[in-house]
Amino acid sequence: MSIKFITLNLWRGGLLFDGIIKFIKKENPDILALQEVNNGNDHHRKKNEQTLTIFQRQFDYYHCFFSPAFSDQRKNGAIPNGNAVFSRYPIVSGQTIFYDVPFTRLKIDRCSNYSRVPRNLQQTVIHTNDTNLYVYNTQGIWGQDGNDNPRRLEMGRMIVNEIKNKHPLILAGDFNVSPNTKTIGSIEQHLYNVFGNKLTTTFNMQRKNHGGYATAIVDMVFVSHDIRVLSQHCPMADISDHLPLICLLELNSKFR
Repeated sequence: MSIKFITLNLWRGGLLFDGIIKFIKKENPDILALQEVNNGNDHHRKKNEQTLTIFQRQFDYYHCFFSPAFSDQRKNGAIPNGNAVFSRYPIVSGQTIFYDVPFTRLKIDRCSNYSRVPRNLQQTVIHTNDTNLYVYNTQGIWGQDGNDNPRRLEMGRMIVNEIKNKHPLILAGDFNVSPNTKTIGSIEQHLYNVFGNKLTTTFNMQRKNHGGYATAIVDMVFVSHDIRVLSQHCPMADISDHLPLICLLELNSKFR
């Protein structure tokens, strides 16, 4: 069976919200892994502050699992922010694994350095026909550059500890680290990097004013070796400050 998979960092809950909704409806994925999802449940809030509520209403044919990383303390009340997986197939289990900073309350708009903002690895098990598919979704540890550091190396170790010997499996998200690092190299020892060196950047340069982003790759998709990649695509869609990654994957393939 084939599965259409998309991962996207929404950018503060979806600052370009209507474009995101149109994009998802047009692409019509089977599984969607999102980062920077807000879960404010007051209908008086802005759309990007109540991402999860609106998505569940707009896409009521999807199952959903949300993993909050922190609570954003605002004048009009707290908003949980984190990762979310949406699936046409039933999500039979889910868990949230924090890297080194636990869930906390903070004022994100007052942060000048996001390196201590909590980040997590989200695990879901999705029942697709007669197969249980592991889908991991993450937003990695932030830094001023994309290089290895002790915390990121430990993040890589934690990811490997979770994903090794599990299949079929998809791991995706905004890793906040460059692909040519030991952090990512440790993951590639166990999983296939779908986009490899095919991309120049995963940032939408229409929304970035720093030239360094033009050659920065932080968003990635990995699959276990029993999943065949039928196609992969990174469209120049102006729906976030990141670009979406789209994959068509075949399950129940022979090992590579």
